[in-house]
Amino acid sequence: MTAADVLMLALGVVAVGSGALVVSTRHLVRAGLYLVVCLGAVAGLYLVLTAELVAWVQLLIYVGAVVVLLLFAVMLTRAPIGAADDLDRPGWPAALIGGGAGLGLAALLVDAYRWSRVDLPEAGTAERIGTEIFQSWVLPFEVLSVLLLSALVGAIAISVRIPGRRQ
Repeated sequence: MTAADVLMLALGVVAVGSGALVVSTRHLVRAGLYLVVCLGAVAGLYLVLTAELVAWVQLLIYVGAVVVLLLFAVMLTRAPIGAADDLDRPGWPAALIGGGAGLGLAALLVDAYRWSRVDLPEAGTAERIGTEIFQSWVLPFEVLSVLLLSALVGAIAISVRIPGRRQ
């Protein structure tokens, strides 16, 4: 077993463990922070696999934007941050459904691929991906940035308290 294998195993355990904590904790902010740990471990897995660009995208997009947006939305809605007693439901139906779905998908994949080898396409480079994004996909990229900016401005406008106006 090489050092890369040990590192992959350790990062996998961290990712699965923090992912389980995301769905099992009763504190919303802690769930967001566990999600940061999980996504960071996945980025570490990408680094071990020498996919540096995907690791940076994972960190910048998911950890840097999605989790911050999630925590920002929690704070904007003034949702209760602590443990909520009204969310205390039995977990066995969800575990049963999730386990059944996981086993079904595993059986489907094993049946579809057996032990056959799948030919992979040529590996992409950061230069090729950048060329593709900024030549073919520049308009959707810019539309998405304007949409996210307008959502942020709208969220700030909604959250501002104006004296004399009823909230």
